[in-house]
Amino acid sequence: MGFQAATDEEGLGFAACDDLDYDHRQGLQMDILKTDEVGGEGGGEMVGDGTAEGDSHYQRDGTGPPPSASKEGGVCDELAQDKPKITAWEAGWNVTNAIQGMFVLGLPYAILHGGYLGLFLIIFAAVVCCYTGKILIACLYEENEDGELVRVRDSYVDIANACCAPRFPSLGGHFVNVAQIIELVMTCILYVVVSGNLMYNSFPNMPVSQKSWAIIATAALLPCAFLKNLKAVSKFSLLCTLAHFVINVLVIAYCLSRARDWAWDKVKFYIDVKKFPISIGIIVFSYTSQIFLPSLEGNMQKPSEFHCMMNWTHISACILKGLFALVAYLTWADATKEVITDNLPYTIRAVVNLFLVSKALLSYPLPFFAAVEVLEKSLFQGGGRACFPDCYGGDGRLKSWGLSLRCGLVVFTLLMAIYVPHFALLMGLTGSLTGAGLCFLLPSLFHLKLMWRKLLWHQVFFDVAIFVIGGICSISGFIHSMEGLIEAYKYNLHD
Repeated sequence: MGFQAATDEEGLGFAACDDLDYDHRQGLQMDILKTDEVGGEGGGEMVGDGTAEGDSHYQRDGTGPPPSASKEGGVCDELAQDKPKITAWEAGWNVTNAIQGMFVLGLPYAILHGGYLGLFLIIFAAVVCCYTGKILIACLYEENEDGELVRVRDSYVDIANACCAPRFPSLGGHFVNVAQIIELVMTCILYVVVSGNLMYNSFPNMPVSQKSWAIIATAALLPCAFLKNLKAVSKFSLLCTLAHFVINVLVIAYCLSRARDWAWDKVKFYIDVKKFPISIGIIVFSYTSQIFLPSLEGNMQKPSEFHCMMNWTHISACILKGLFALVAYLTWADATKEVITDNLPYTIRAVVNLFLVSKALLSYPLPFFAAVEVLEKSLFQGGGRACFPDCYGGDGRLKSWGLSLRCGLVVFTLLMAIYVPHFALLMGLTGSLTGAGLCFLLPSLFHLKLMWRKLLWHQVFFDVAIFVIGGICSISGFIHSMEGLIEAYKYNLHD
């Protein structure tokens, strides 16, 4: 299956490949170190040890000489050349799938509380996320002695570790991994929440509550605990994308059919001070893609086309999201719900929501598998550095307690969906907590740290401004999202 049939799992796969590439480079490094110790080639013991230590330092914290400066660099370059590269269009397909998923269904709700300022934020977030994606990639490169840019880092984690070196060479990577796990698990929770919400609103006359629908949906997701790779679900990729495209077309077509009744007077410049920060989190969450951009850029045939690809993907996303949010809000105005399809007439709603539930359930294994891989590599597969014993046996089979942990993660997403069944609030909370950090705060901070001596004054100004604005939005969005969740839980409010 080519990239044209790809969806969100490519982005998650690229993020997961960072850890695999790291392990592979470490394995190559140890093999060459052993060869140097036995054969004594390359200038004796001191040179062999010195080279090994330098390369190990580079691999650990992202600093030091580029891969080409070491023996294993040549091997890695050859391996990299053997890997199939992707075009700028294929890379753009991956980014588009990441930033134009089913969570755009919450954008009209953001317009409800933000009005024209909400539309401006959709544009502003697109511009900022496009810029931070570019500067994040810039942090992967350094100039060599000839003044040429050389790629010396491979992932978001490498960049974070480089910024924290030499005192805390792995602190930044741990922080990024925690943020990634939170975002992936919260995405799984949102899929369960939206499944229960859609089924409940599709069949309101049935004596089944939203929580019960969430339990039924989770029962169908339990087989995810047995996943060893994404091949089992990859064949549904194109179907999910086409279904989502059809859903958006149906919603917009219905809205256009009611164009005569559009409530233009309802779109105002005032904002709901209490709920607007939640809308900021919703908008930011819909643009998150930075976590896998380093691996994506490294797999492009022409990395020089990365900037152009980022431009057209974010411009198209901005236009489509803005139009979808505005048209949907104009149709239902103050009656706009957290999931916009709940506003559709009953007959259309049931069909559209069934498609959406199918897409949500088929999309759940992707972030779930990625979160499991990050957890396993961080806690169970780090060799002597692992906190717990390996959850896989010598024959490669998953141990019973490892399977129990996976089932526990599925159950955890269910419990969260049952006790916090509020799609927009959870989406705003995730966007404020991890989305703003990964898309706004960390890229600008890393850019200032690693490129300080080379930045022009306007670049410093942009980075500082993004960091300050992102920090304010993150804190205010997190506080108001938590207040909204507490209020909804306290007074038993429903979406």
